[in-house]
Amino acid sequence: MGTDFFRSLVQHLAEGLHVRFAFVAECLPKLRARSLAYWQDQAFGPNFEYDLPGTPCMEVAKGRVCHVPDRLPEAFPEDKGMIDLGTVSYLGVPLLSSDKRIIGHLVIFDDKPMPKDALVLKVMETFSARAGVELEREQALRELQRQKESISDQLRQATAALAISEEKFRDLFDEAPIAYVHEGLDTRFIRCNRAAMRILGIKPEEVTGTYGKDFVPDTPGAQRRAREAIASFGRGGTDSAGVVLELRRKDNGKPIWIQWWSKPDPSGTYTRTMFIDITERVLMEREKARLEAQNIYLQEEIRSEHDFTEIVGNSPALRAVLEQIEQIAPTDSTVLILGETGTGKELIARAIHDRSPRKQFPLVKVNCGAISAGLVESELFGHVKGAFTGALTNRDGRFKLADGGTLFLDEVGELPLDTQVKLLRVLQEQEFEPVGGSQTIRVNVRVIAATNRDLAALVREGKFRSDLFYRLNVLPLSIPALRERQGDVPLLVAFFVQRFAKKLSKSVKQASEETMRRLMNYPWPGNIRELQNVIERAVVLSKGESLELAPGFGPPVEPSIPPEPKSRNGAVPPEDDGASIAGGSKAGSLVEVERRHIESVLAQTNWMIEGERGAAKVLNLSPSTLRSRMQKLGIRRPKA
Repeated sequence: MGTDFFRSLVQHLAEGLHVRFAFVAECLPKLRARSLAYWQDQAFGPNFEYDLPGTPCMEVAKGRVCHVPDRLPEAFPEDKGMIDLGTVSYLGVPLLSSDKRIIGHLVIFDDKPMPKDALVLKVMETFSARAGVELEREQALRELQRQKESISDQLRQATAALAISEEKFRDLFDEAPIAYVHEGLDTRFIRCNRAAMRILGIKPEEVTGTYGKDFVPDTPGAQRRAREAIASFGRGGTDSAGVVLELRRKDNGKPIWIQWWSKPDPSGTYTRTMFIDITERVLMEREKARLEAQNIYLQEEIRSEHDFTEIVGNSPALRAVLEQIEQIAPTDSTVLILGETGTGKELIARAIHDRSPRKQFPLVKVNCGAISAGLVESELFGHVKGAFTGALTNRDGRFKLADGGTLFLDEVGELPLDTQVKLLRVLQEQEFEPVGGSQTIRVNVRVIAATNRDLAALVREGKFRSDLFYRLNVLPLSIPALRERQGDVPLLVAFFVQRFAKKLSKSVKQASEETMRRLMNYPWPGNIRELQNVIERAVVLSKGESLELAPGFGPPVEPSIPPEPKSRNGAVPPEDDGASIAGGSKAGSLVEVERRHIESVLAQTNWMIEGERGAAKVLNLSPSTLRSRMQKLGIRRPKA
C-alpha cells in the first residue's frame, strides 16, 4: 500500500496504454498539488510539487476530465514543465473521496497525439477510483497519526503542569503555614487564618465547632473518616503527609479535594499543618489518565489493519447508502446499521464518524458478540478496583474512552438483557456508574449500533428490550448485500487482488474473463467478507500473473424446480404467497445456498464451531452468530 501501490499503478498504466509519462498527484491547499508517483520513459522519476493554475491539471482539480488530444502548448502555453518535455497530448481524471471530494488526479501525457478512446478513458476511471480509495486511506492514516501526536503533546503539557503545581505547593508550605492543630485540645479545634479560608472556600462565620462540621458531609462514614484524618494530624511527622480527602461544599455541592502536610513545631507546642485545595490538580490527573487511554487506543488503531474509508463500488445501491451517510453524519443522532454478515457495516460506521463534527475524537469499537456475558458491562462502563476477582486496578470502559467521539456497538443484538438496561440509561442520560463503583460519570458520546439480526423479531420473542430498540432505531441504515450490487464485484476483485498480491508478495495482477464470469455468477451468501477470503485464497494458490480460483469454487447447484402444477383445464394456478424453498422461489434458493454453504464448511471442520480451526473462524463469524444462523436455517449435526 502507499508509495509502492501508487508506483505500481502508474507503471502499469503507462505500459498498458503505451504512453511515455504517467503520474498520480494529491491536491494541496492554495491551488497546489504534489505527485505521489511519477513514471517517465520506462523508469520512475523524482516526485515534484507544482502550482495548478495555468496547467490542464487545474481543470481536473475542478472535478472534470481533461483531454487534450494534440497541440497542448497552444491550449496551455503557461505549462512550461510539460512543454519542455515535448508533450503534445494530455488526459487527466480526478481522484474522488468516498464523500465525492476532489482529493487528487491521475494523469497520462505523451509526445504523440492521443485521440479520444472510450476504452482508454474507462481504464483511467477504473484506476483513478482505486487510487482515490488508497489516497483517502493514506490521508486517514496521517490524520490518525496527527491526533496521536496531538494527544501526546497534551500529555506532556499536563505532566509539566502537574510538576509545576507540585513545586508551587511545596514552596507554599515552606513559606506560608496556614493552619495549626493544637495538641492539648481533645476536640482538636482548628484555627484557620484567612489564607486557609480562601483556599478552602470557607466563610469565617462557617468555621464553628469541631473540624469538619461545616464542610464534611453529615453522614456517619464521612464523619468517621474526618475524625481519623484529624487524629493523624496530631501525630505529626510524616504519617499524615500526602493524605487526600474528597469533600463537598454545602452551598453548591461541588467537590473539592484537600491535601495536607503536617510537621511538628520544634518547640513541641503544636503541629504545623498545611491545607491545599488541589481540585484542579486532581482534574488534571484525571484528564491525563483519559488522554493516556486515548493515546493507547489510537496506537492500537494505527497498528491494526482497519480499512478506514475503503468502500469500493459504484452501484446504485451503494451510492444510495453513501447519500444517506452524507445526510446522517453531521447530526448527533443514534444510527442503527442493518445488514447481513460481511457487508461492511464497520466501514459504514467509520464513514459516518469521519464525516461528523466528532472526527477529531476517536471512534471506539466494541464487538458485543465477542465478549463473554460476565464481562460486557466492565468492557462498556469500566470497573473499580476490587469490583470482581481479577479487578486489580481501576479501568475505564469504552464509553469513557469514546467521550467526545463515537462508540460503535457491533452485533448489538447479542447484548445480555441486564446490560441492555444500563445501555438504555447511557443513551438517554449520557451517564453511568462503573462496575462496583458508586460515582456517576457523565460522557458525551454518539452511538452507532450494527446488527445482522432482526431486532424487531427479537423484541417479539422477549430477547431484546423494546425501549432500547426504539432508542437505537432513530436513524436506521440498511446495507445492501453483495448480490444486490453485483456490478461492484469486478472493482472489489481488482481491489483485493492488488492488496493480497502486495501482502503475500505474489505476482498476481488480474483475473481472466472466465474467472471474472465465475465470480460474477456466484451468489456470495457471505457477502464482501466471503469474497475477500476467496480472493486471498486464490492469490495464495495462483502460480502466475492471472488469478486462479481454488479447486471446487463455483456457483452451487441450484435446487431442482419441479414443473408447475396445472389445473384440470391446463391453466397454471396462481402462485402461493408462502412459496417454500423446495418450490424454487428466488428467496428460497438464496436461503438454500446459504444453508449448503454453512453445512459444507461445518463438514470440512468436522462440525467444530469455535477455535482456530472452527467453522466460525472460516466463515469470519462470531460463534454466537453462527449458532444463531444454524438455528434459523434448521442446520443440525447429522447423527453418527
